[in-house]
Amino acid sequence: MDPVIIAIDGEASTGKSTQAKKIAEKFDYNYRDSGAYYRAITLYLIQNNINSNDNISQSVLNQISIEQVYKDKKLSIYLNGNDVTQKIRGFKVSVNVSNFAKKPEIRDFVYEQLRSSAKSNSLVIDGRDIGTVVFPNATFKFFLLADPKIRAERRHKQINDKSVKLESIEEEIILRDNTDSTRKIAPLKKADDAFEIDVTLLTIEQVFEKILSKIKSQ
Repeated sequence: MDPVIIAIDGEASTGKSTQAKKIAEKFDYNYRDSGAYYRAITLYLIQNNINSNDNISQSVLNQISIEQVYKDKKLSIYLNGNDVTQKIRGFKVSVNVSNFAKKPEIRDFVYEQLRSSAKSNSLVIDGRDIGTVVFPNATFKFFLLADPKIRAERRHKQINDKSVKLESIEEEIILRDNTDSTRKIAPLKKADDAFEIDVTLLTIEQVFEKILSKIKSQ
């Protein structure tokens, strides 16, 4: 039997990771957070004073080792052996990740990592171009969207630096969606065969039930 691939795409801070983890637990599938790869790479490049306008050589990318460990309902991200789970969610990474993520050499690097994960394992994966580019033949595809203000409130609760204003986060989210939607390579968009869910007025459990119902109906 071929591995089952469940792709959960959508706008920033719509709860993609939360839903992907819940679905992975439900069916005992592996889980991958594609955004965490881009965030970890962004953190590494910032720490090494590499600008998003620079060409990122393969030799630089080869120095980056990223491991995702999902255990006891907790996802831990390791960058070259160091736990960076909290650091990659910081404001500085958030405002820079889109500029790095649109670079083709970085996207190709992440695609290779993600596709390797699915060679022999069923996988639930969240991101922004999973169902359109990374796994266009995914078994199930979902696309989540929500009002920017609601998403900003969600992100504000997540970040470590409470000195960051809610308004700044909302502006960052809108800018990031615009950047990701208009980039030439793998833009953020709903796959034609994806099931769309507006999560603005829904609880986490309500969104989960919608996704679960769709999977069970096919």
